[in-house]
Amino acid sequence: MDTTAITDPAAPELFPAAFPREGFPRYDWTERPAALPAAAWCTETTHRDGQQGGLPLTVEDGVRIYDLICAFTGASGAVRQAEFFVYRRDDRAMLEAALERHAGGAPVEPTTWIRASRRDADLVRGIGVRETGMLASASDYHTFHKFTPGGRRQAAEAYLDAVRAVLDAGLRPRLHLEDATRAPEEFVLPFAQAVLEACAPFGPEARPKFRVCDTMGLGLPLDGVAAPRSVPRWIRRLRELGIAGEDLEFHPHNDTHLVVANCLAAIEAGCAVVNGTLLGKGERTGNAPLEGVLLHVIGMGLLDEPLPDFRALNDLADLYARIGAPLPAAYPLYGRDAHRTRAGIHADGLNKFWWMYAPFDVPALIGRPLEVSLTRDSGAAGLVFLIRQHTGRELAKDDPELQRVHAELTRQFDAGRQTAVEWEEIAGLLRSPAAA
Repeated sequence: MDTTAITDPAAPELFPAAFPREGFPRYDWTERPAALPAAAWCTETTHRDGQQGGLPLTVEDGVRIYDLICAFTGASGAVRQAEFFVYRRDDRAMLEAALERHAGGAPVEPTTWIRASRRDADLVRGIGVRETGMLASASDYHTFHKFTPGGRRQAAEAYLDAVRAVLDAGLRPRLHLEDATRAPEEFVLPFAQAVLEACAPFGPEARPKFRVCDTMGLGLPLDGVAAPRSVPRWIRRLRELGIAGEDLEFHPHNDTHLVVANCLAAIEAGCAVVNGTLLGKGERTGNAPLEGVLLHVIGMGLLDEPLPDFRALNDLADLYARIGAPLPAAYPLYGRDAHRTRAGIHADGLNKFWWMYAPFDVPALIGRPLEVSLTRDSGAAGLVFLIRQHTGRELAKDDPELQRVHAELTRQFDAGRQTAVEWEEIAGLLRSPAAA
């Protein structure tokens, strides 16, 4: 094999423009997408869609989650709104606490969610919010089967009546186009135009927002896909009506594994806002995990300093564990095992140059350690890493003490042990020379 064409530089090429040591990975654009917004941010729906997905929230827990959303956001503008139900006493208590905090300077604006009916519009009149979301189911799966008699026109008329009621209450309407990725453009686009016309007499402060909902996770992040599944096509078509990027939100679910990819496709097509939940809680497979979306928004250069405090989400993960809704162990970034290796070759890489097996400076940026759990495949390298990480001691692989502990672990695995070995057990073996 001829290798003469392979260059051999004096120093390694680590692509610092894409992988800066001090921050999250960056998009090193070869050509900036023409429709990319100047800035992008998120809105939060844990108190609505998270609860709808089964989160068992008390008022105290709900208020604590709002506080943690604010702690994460700080002065960054990364999360600008959080929406709440208004139907139960506990939900209204959470909302009232959030409104009080926002009035006192908390950075995340509380909003509400209602069904698109005049009766529900009366529930949010005078409650203290400036904006309310309204369910506007958009696909024929809904318009023909929710209404009696069913049909698009009857659905549109009911939604528009609710829009007028919200406007009369002095609130800004936000239309949630449920199931948009199975909806006909022949319904959505004329309906959106009718909403724009209904809102126009109320001035720019009442201009409507539109939330494009990939309710069943069927959207695709591809341009060359026919309507209605192409997420970028939906954003472009709504932008063509004159709707600004900051007045569009994308709200996906993760049923077919494309939730973050679809968010990025929506942003690239000109949508400035993604709606989801921090740590991805939500119905079925969950909502867009906003921490993951924002990591990419930062990478795109669409969110300036100061950045959100990703370390604050460790407290949110702890809260979910406490209330019986823990993150899966392998959940990206914040799962128990998200930064844990069990392979000896990876542990050896961490010992030699830890950036080799870290996507970014995980301890500094999100406040979580790089970890090693020992299995029969970890070898002595895993022991070297754990001992240095927890004690600061640098032991060579042939150190007698290290060899003694490694021999004991090998004996246990050879005897049939299947469970991994954590630091606490290693610490006990180091204190007990007779263990071998």
